[in-house]
Amino acid sequence: MKDSVNSVNGVALGVFIFFFLAVTVMGFLAARWRRAENALHLDEWGLGGRSFGSWVTWFLLGGDLYTAYTFVAVPAAVYAAGAAGFFAVPYTILVYPLIFTFLPRLWSVSHKHGYVTTSDFVRGRFGSKSLSLAVAVTGILATMPYIALQLVGIQAVLDVMGVGGSGNWFVKDLPLLIAFAVLAAYTYSSGLRAPALIAFVKDTLIYIVITVAIIYIPIKLGGFGDIFTKAGHAYATISPATGKPRGALAPGDTAQWAYGTLALGSALALFMYPHSVTAVLSGKSRNVIRRNTTVLPLYSLMLGLLALLGFMALADGVGKGITGYNGQLAIPQLFENMFPSWFAGVAFAAIGIGALVPAAIMSIAAANLFTRNIYKDFIKPDATQEQQTRVSKLVSLLVKVGALVFVLTMDRTVAINFQLLGGIWILQTFPALVGGLFTRWFHRWALLAGWAVGMGYGTWVAYGVASASQKHFGGSSDTIPVIGQIGYIGLTAFVLNLVVTVVLTLALRAAKVADGVDETSPADYTSDAGEPGVKGELPVAASA
Repeated sequence: MKDSVNSVNGVALGVFIFFFLAVTVMGFLAARWRRAENALHLDEWGLGGRSFGSWVTWFLLGGDLYTAYTFVAVPAAVYAAGAAGFFAVPYTILVYPLIFTFLPRLWSVSHKHGYVTTSDFVRGRFGSKSLSLAVAVTGILATMPYIALQLVGIQAVLDVMGVGGSGNWFVKDLPLLIAFAVLAAYTYSSGLRAPALIAFVKDTLIYIVITVAIIYIPIKLGGFGDIFTKAGHAYATISPATGKPRGALAPGDTAQWAYGTLALGSALALFMYPHSVTAVLSGKSRNVIRRNTTVLPLYSLMLGLLALLGFMALADGVGKGITGYNGQLAIPQLFENMFPSWFAGVAFAAIGIGALVPAAIMSIAAANLFTRNIYKDFIKPDATQEQQTRVSKLVSLLVKVGALVFVLTMDRTVAINFQLLGGIWILQTFPALVGGLFTRWFHRWALLAGWAVGMGYGTWVAYGVASASQKHFGGSSDTIPVIGQIGYIGLTAFVLNLVVTVVLTLALRAAKVADGVDETSPADYTSDAGEPGVKGELPVAASA
């Protein structure tokens, strides 16, 4: 059994490089795919011309939402703590009925008014640049650690293949820097069309690998009965870091609130992320979005099977006896132990490409937020579409650099905390976005105050959480006030945000404080026809 990452697996590396080069070529060629005459319009670079049908959108959303986090961090959480790591399965089940109620409305109003980002909608709905700015800054902040998680997935694969090795940080991380540079280059060149095209390869590889893994690996390990028995024994061992059993096949009574609140909070947060909305707005019709919300649960089945790989890694003895073993390496190491080298290379390529696709979409989404809601609103209000596109391209590079800093400076062994921390932040935009899609009752200043309270509370409490390997930001759960149970910090912050928003709205409306101008109308939220009045532009009447 091989748990060393010092020797290079030449065959697996060769297969990995083949697929990586193939998708790189596809990424640059995507610039010509469905290219419109006005290629420098932000709609073209940042939203693929809003032209994707049901098939492309399904792959794009799947490639966007099911990432290296799916392949690496979720099974790693199961490997480290047991069934508590399955929280990602119920939350992806909860999310689709939820988004069916509001995503078609968001698509319709965005199509009508040419909105490119969620902040565009918030600005138009509530007539407030300040609230729009808050949503934009939150989106950018939450996206960078999520991109970092994708880079961690690539790094885990490279480590297991023995690429990088020891030495100073530059030599060790050089392969990751090369992958980062390639990703940045084709995203800059092709925009959203690159990940949309590559998503076909990514999803096909993932479905092949998980189908083989869920059949082949249990046969080699003696069946699921033996797998669960050995995993149970592994969880019963005492962790040197905590002095307690390392996990459990099923969480105890005291963990139920943590599990439930984490699943619910993650479900509410998923489609608040800018990259999720970017993929949605690239669809060419309202019905494309409705159809996709009904078939995307197929990915949840795959996610549940992937999570089982954490038990298989324990049954195979991956990391056994190694103090401070990096759990993010567990699944790539399992693949190398179990599969022939050539198919291990296919599996590694699935993880690597599964990181490239969402990382590209995330960087585009964050760049669009900066360009539309910071640069255009506050720096250069008269920016042309060509100028906006150029700024977005540049900022997409800077966002990836920010994510790379997360990876190089934070502890990669608890990489799932990157995404959960971003979830705490992005969940605070829910009242403004989803609330605004159904009602104009919330006051803009109350929404801004609620957002500030939620952000401040969530960040402060998360900062104080320590783990065996991190003094700060070591987890996403803490004691819920009043209830006294451990729960997801993001959901507690969201409830506090909502309470402040409702109370202040009542007070401001009673005091007859002026509200902003709503540029939308009820019919805008249900329409499926017609071109935007001025494509990609916002009226300039919104106030601060």
